[in-house]
Amino acid sequence: MKIVLAPDSFKECLSSVQVCLAMERGVKKVLPDAEVEKIPLADGGEGSVDTFISATGGRIVKTLVQDPLGRLITGFFGLSGDGSTAVIEIAAASGLQLLAENERNPLKTSTFGTGQLITAALDEGVSKIVLCIGGSATIDGGLGMAKALGVRFLNANGFELGEGGQELNSLAKIDLSGLDPRVAQTEFVVACDVKNVLTGPEGAAVVYGPQKGASPAAIEQLDQGLANFARVIEEQLMKSVADVPGAGAAGGLGAGMMAFLNAKLTSGIELMMEATRLSERIQGASLVITGEGRIDRQSVMGKAISGVAKTAQTVGVPVIALAGALDSEYQTIYETGVAAVAPIVAGPVSQETAIREATELIIDATERVLRIFLAGRNSCC
Repeated sequence: MKIVLAPDSFKECLSSVQVCLAMERGVKKVLPDAEVEKIPLADGGEGSVDTFISATGGRIVKTLVQDPLGRLITGFFGLSGDGSTAVIEIAAASGLQLLAENERNPLKTSTFGTGQLITAALDEGVSKIVLCIGGSATIDGGLGMAKALGVRFLNANGFELGEGGQELNSLAKIDLSGLDPRVAQTEFVVACDVKNVLTGPEGAAVVYGPQKGASPAAIEQLDQGLANFARVIEEQLMKSVADVPGAGAAGGLGAGMMAFLNAKLTSGIELMMEATRLSERIQGASLVITGEGRIDRQSVMGKAISGVAKTAQTVGVPVIALAGALDSEYQTIYETGVAAVAPIVAGPVSQETAIREATELIIDATERVLRIFLAGRNSCC
């Protein structure tokens, strides 16, 4: 019997590779001789680099970059086995997890380090860069990223802007003359799993500002700044980015990447499923087990589980999804073709305990759902 394991990471807990290994142990407790196909996935957020290099036989490249507050850290990106493509998680340089709770302030945080990662990838001679833009600490529209690549942003008096979303309201002129010429020779693809526009009730500041540490007053300031940013881009670069779905991703970084990198926004899970050859590797399986840290309404909207389920559905393979937690609206995941959902915990436990014991909980949950699947299969055959 062939069992395919294709989970996303359980965020702030286990990588998708680690989840796969735990699931495999659960399968082997029930079916020691089963053929287990492990396909760790990501949807454009945390773990995307690991998924990519695993699928392409690539490697990690480390480089010094600035964190969201300008401190020097070691960042990284993935390089494909043939050296033609780089995959960058912006969280590696501009991520929320790099800051303490009391340091989170998108008025001041910058994507400059992300621009440094792009420069380092260009130095490797790649022809394509995939940008995974989940988990940012910033709402600067990509201002810092573009500055690191040579773009100059000036206020009405001709002075260069500083870092952070607080600068966006002062933007009056964009000077592209210093932009790294390699940008024009490189294909940029943004792995984006959200559809937020740049400003307004569904925009970057209003939707994501609170989780990045923005106060109500800061959210209003940032929203106005992003609107000014979009206006100047449209007037001077002749590009309309404000209302494009995904422009508001990662604090407006989606808009900045379209404006300055000519990037194409696409589904993160679609990119990763293509890289891992998921559709091909599911062929002939009896069951697919997927999962993520939390299943909720957003899981339907381009996340890993929905992508796996829809792919498996085309070849008639059932899918069971495991979750660290189930939201009250988790049933919406059934719309994607998932046959059943199971939490990894068997009873009430604290979040701290669930995180600490996640590996064993996933092993046990995999064993449990596989035994139920086999019982149902045997009873109807």
